[in-house]
Amino acid sequence: MYKKQRVTMAHGTGGRMTQQLIESVFAHRFSNPALDRMNDAALVQVEKEGHLAFSIDGHVVNPLFFHGGDIGQIAVYGTVNDLAMMGARPLWIAASFIIEEGLEIQTLRRIADSMATATSTAGVQLVAGDTKVVERGKGDGVYISVAGVGVVPPHLNIDAANAQPGDVILINRPIASHGMTIMTQREGLEFESVLASDTAPLNGIVADMLQVAPHTHVLRDASRGGLGTVLNELAVASDVGMILSEASIPIEEAAKGACALLGLDPLYVANEGVFIAIVPPDEADVALEALKGHPFGTGATRIGMVTNQHSGRVVLHTVLGAQRIVGPLSGDLLPRIC
Repeated sequence: MYKKQRVTMAHGTGGRMTQQLIESVFAHRFSNPALDRMNDAALVQVEKEGHLAFSIDGHVVNPLFFHGGDIGQIAVYGTVNDLAMMGARPLWIAASFIIEEGLEIQTLRRIADSMATATSTAGVQLVAGDTKVVERGKGDGVYISVAGVGVVPPHLNIDAANAQPGDVILINRPIASHGMTIMTQREGLEFESVLASDTAPLNGIVADMLQVAPHTHVLRDASRGGLGTVLNELAVASDVGMILSEASIPIEEAAKGACALLGLDPLYVANEGVFIAIVPPDEADVALEALKGHPFGTGATRIGMVTNQHSGRVVLHTVLGAQRIVGPLSGDLLPRIC
């Protein structure tokens, strides 16, 4: 049993203590043939058909552990979800840990356990990794970057620039739960209804939807910047307008109450298990049913449509019968959210 209780600067030297840290915390939790060889890079077999999707994501969330998730879980799912938004089947990930001197080894084990569970749930393998240690006070516990590779079937054509007038905009579940969970925990606020992060791997639900809606034009997870910012990015990329129905956008009461209390617009609050799908109208019904049939899509609904009017803008039809322009997020609404 490894005796050290906290990370020291010696754990970052690349010597014996670095190896002991890797063996005691990481190696056995992610053991697989590619990782076990401990080479400088992993060798993996690539499928013959389709395109490779490649992504990388950094995670600096504060606090490290929160209702419904933790930094380790988000680190895995964040990269898996980025790949899924291209229609890819995620296969392998690699992780880099920037660890602050003084972090308890047990905390690092807890994070690694969560990541190991997340890789199993998402159906990916962690095949390479790296650790670095920074001085006390310069790392805020731990930062994690995860890169991932997946395979996209050749028949799919999903891109931010593919939205077309007449397309239907779908969402899989209520918005704002993740961001408001983080914020209320930071502020020490409590509500009668428990707020919990929506952190989840989206590759399974996306695969189910693409089985019945193979001509899906756009997929995008509504993480940093929230739903409003994401739709603005897509409207600009596709040179189209988007019309949303405020009454159709799902949000749980606890998250809505937290937003009202803190004076935040839920359209700009970050999510970790929410994505939008822009699909042609003739596939919208079957796509929606596929979403509703998955555990991460029970709140799936239509929230709007794509139009050839007001190109590059998002217009919200409010519950009061008015219209307002939903612009992209300006500034940093919720820092250190993922």
